[in-house]
Amino acid sequence: MKWLLLIHQIPTKPDYLRVKIGRRLHRLGAVAIKSSVYVAPAAPLMRAALAEMAREIHQRGGEAAVCEAQFVDGLTDGAVEDLFREARDSEYSKVAKDAKRLASAMRGRRAADEARRRPAAQRLERLRLRFDEIVSRDPFNAGGRETAASHLSLAEDRLEGVELGAKEGSGQSEPPQGATWVTRTGVMVDRIASAWLIGRFIDPRAEFKFVAARGYKSGRGEILFDMAGAEFTHKNGNCTFEVLVERFRLRDSGLTPIAEIVHDLDLEDRKYGRPEAAGVDRVIVGLAIAKQSDPARLAQGGAVFENLYQSFRRNVQ
Repeated sequence: MKWLLLIHQIPTKPDYLRVKIGRRLHRLGAVAIKSSVYVAPAAPLMRAALAEMAREIHQRGGEAAVCEAQFVDGLTDGAVEDLFREARDSEYSKVAKDAKRLASAMRGRRAADEARRRPAAQRLERLRLRFDEIVSRDPFNAGGRETAASHLSLAEDRLEGVELGAKEGSGQSEPPQGATWVTRTGVMVDRIASAWLIGRFIDPRAEFKFVAARGYKSGRGEILFDMAGAEFTHKNGNCTFEVLVERFRLRDSGLTPIAEIVHDLDLEDRKYGRPEAAGVDRVIVGLAIAKQSDPARLAQGGAVFENLYQSFRRNVQ
């Protein structure tokens, strides 16, 4: 059986019991198919949680039953899955809206204002926790997940000051050899793509280091990218990937569409509207949700960009 049903009748008193049960069902990720019938995916932990809830309802003078179910008429499995996606999309939409508002508030030099930054960082952390909580009850991959994750990533970029400009005098345009390239932890699309570009075209012997962004002082042989005060970071409305391509005069035709994909995903301005962006976004968000380490994200995400590059090169030829 694919589904569990909680069928209940809650007494009118005490008043708080109905609210309490409703909140617990929401936290579990169950959705209502009728006013007193909730459905959830069949899983041992879910079965135990619903059974405990049914016992509490009985103890409070109500009636409840938990059963395994298979829909044979009226509702299909696909329709029930859509109910879950709709419920989660509504929640993702609220996170995306708040993250977008936060990103707007921290645009440009405002990210350098510590009085603004501290409360903004707290807001971002709360949004991340809300996002993770929604993901935990989103077994059917609601479409709003990628949008919310992208807005959170943009808010983090703004908060960490990637738009504040490169270091003074950082005009390096000759490829380094065997440098340590330093960036922020929790890499997302621009940092992953930039690391692939660095290792593939700029510095094949590059090593990568991941640090907390604020206040980091680079050491000997280290080059900072996609973080505040880095040698290579956002500039003039371009993402870090685009800045690297331009600075090192990389004219390979296969890089142009990748730069456009990364730009659209990282800056969210829909400048290029590349159709491949949605698929790349799903992969990157999937790596983040799976709590992959930064080196693992670079390896797996880098493979995605290498495949894209080879595909674009074949199309050009």
